[in-house]
Amino acid sequence: YRIPVLMRLTTRMAHSRAVVEVAGVRAENERSYPAQTRQWVLMPGNSRVRYNTLLDDYARFETEAAESRFNRYTDAPDKSVGIIACGIAHNYLAENYPGGCPHPVLKISQYPLPASLVRRMASECGSLLIIEEGQPVVEQAVRGILPAPLDIRGRMTGQLPRTGELTPDSVRAALGLAPHATHAASQIVVPRPPALCQGCGHRDVYTALKEIADEYENAKVFSDIGCYTLGWLAPFHAIDTCVDMGASITMAKGAADAGVYPSIAVIGDSTFTHSGMTGLLDAVNERSNITVIISDNLTTGMTGGQDSAGTGRLEQICAGIGVDPAHIRVVVPLPKNREEMKAILREEIAYDGVSVVIPRRECIQTAKRHNAAKQKQ
Repeated sequence: YRIPVLMRLTTRMAHSRAVVEVAGVRAENERSYPAQTRQWVLMPGNSRVRYNTLLDDYARFETEAAESRFNRYTDAPDKSVGIIACGIAHNYLAENYPGGCPHPVLKISQYPLPASLVRRMASECGSLLIIEEGQPVVEQAVRGILPAPLDIRGRMTGQLPRTGELTPDSVRAALGLAPHATHAASQIVVPRPPALCQGCGHRDVYTALKEIADEYENAKVFSDIGCYTLGWLAPFHAIDTCVDMGASITMAKGAADAGVYPSIAVIGDSTFTHSGMTGLLDAVNERSNITVIISDNLTTGMTGGQDSAGTGRLEQICAGIGVDPAHIRVVVPLPKNREEMKAILREEIAYDGVSVVIPRRECIQTAKRHNAAKQKQ
């Protein structure tokens, strides 16, 4: 069909691991191009034609979903309730019925929702229970598919919690089964919130930044997404926002344009090259009075230590975007350099325009790996 395919991921599934047996190595698809390349040129005339084709294809998508081996309908004798389960929620259902579920079960793994299978279950069962992670996507779709009034239960009706992740126990409660025996919470193992690594350069950045921000009555610090987002937590409490990739600079610009002073953005080196550069360009063009801290740990620390696209070139990138080179400052974030960092931050906050401060020190985790590799040589 030559359409995009999206995977609906959930936190618990992303945090799971299992042994996977690989059937064999498949060769890559041969390079090919569509026979009608007009669908790749989204002019209005082409888009209208392509949309009509998509609508025609949608009926076939539903037919394929109903026949898909990934959408499995398992019949059972007790039809007081039919259960529709997706992904990890199906695992929880199976855990609660180790000998096999006594109710009909429709496992959903391929979309669009197989309407024919949903209608079959609705016609055979007295009620439906929808078990899914995250937003009640399937539950809402089922309510739209079934015209006749039917007792449909799930997250929207309170049988399952509306917020948070599901657990085998919450699914068990929705099934009306007796709860498992519980054990008192351990007094030895206590919750441990995430924290910046000991020795992390971001720690020294936030220690200096917090002291400087406290010198002003209305300082606002707009952060970005990365390890450094943990600066919101104790003991730093150094940031005010974290919304999406690149939002630190654009939010700081908007705040400065509205009169906030000082307006400070904190962004990591890899996030800056992903989606911070365009915001910085806008700030330069508008001559916004902001101070941007690009906390450079020379890697993509939050996702495993991959190379960062701008490593070794941040100063040149900022200068190329239009930041005055005199206001592109580099410092090594170490406790012994704290006063130097504070002095630089004061100077750049006082500057009426766009300034960039780059605290640069390698991520403590990649530094350990690099040192270990050197010792093996």
